[in-house]
Amino acid sequence: MRILDPHIHMTSRTTDDYEAMHAAGVVAVVEPSFWLGQPRTGVGSFVDYFDSLLGWERFRASQFGVAHHCTLALNPKEANDPRCTPVLDVLPRYLEKDGVVAVGEIGFDSMTAAEEDAFRVQLRLAVEHDLPALVHTPHRDKAAGTRRTLELVAESGIDPAAVVVDHLNETTLQAVDDAGCWLGFSVYPDTKMDEHRMVRILQQRGLDRVLVNSAADWGRSDPLKTVAVGRAMLEAGFTDDDVDQVLWRNPVEFYGRSGRLLLDDVRTELGEEFAGSSVMRGPRA
Repeated sequence: MRILDPHIHMTSRTTDDYEAMHAAGVVAVVEPSFWLGQPRTGVGSFVDYFDSLLGWERFRASQFGVAHHCTLALNPKEANDPRCTPVLDVLPRYLEKDGVVAVGEIGFDSMTAAEEDAFRVQLRLAVEHDLPALVHTPHRDKAAGTRRTLELVAESGIDPAAVVVDHLNETTLQAVDDAGCWLGFSVYPDTKMDEHRMVRILQQRGLDRVLVNSAADWGRSDPLKTVAVGRAMLEAGFTDDDVDQVLWRNPVEFYGRSGRLLLDDVRTELGEEFAGSSVMRGPRA
């Protein structure tokens, strides 16, 4: 089993997670821009964060043979804070960098006017920079949020095939499918989708234009949920090729639109340093 997790917040995970993920078949990841956990105080916080996704986090992943990519954006949760919105003026220069494979996460959190304004701006940036867009749907009033999301995607002029609408469930997938966008599903231990619901959706709807991710954020989550989906697919009668399509070829196809996927051998030698820092602690055989 080889896996590209198309949406996982590795900044919130331990180095041990990278080691366990690689051992289970996760050899590449895409990490979307995320909220800090506590309120940011200014644009400088984003600059340091974006630099860390492009530098330290990519290095940390490479220590265990995982190819790390990112998507950059003003996250919808932070679009409501006027201290954060000036990052939209800084974002374009970061969207030109290697390893940035989409604009995201963008979209809605609480369905505010400020979130909609930031969403419009960043859809335009995706078009201007010829990048895919990773869209977050709200956790509350998801149906209405998804409808409004699709309206704004259509108004923006972006190719729907360059958009993945994420955090879907059984009630929202059909509208996204009808719009021609990619369908994103986050699999969690307690909330959102689980691997068995995910398998039922794949059985009923099919495998094309589907991205399955573990998200793995600040809360209770599991960076091996993509592996669990693959195993559940096999137990349900799907073939190895079916699993490869969903967990590898689909995300490679979607993010490959950027022309920036780095899927060759990325492993760096354990003990190497990045800007004077190492993941090593103590002796290691």
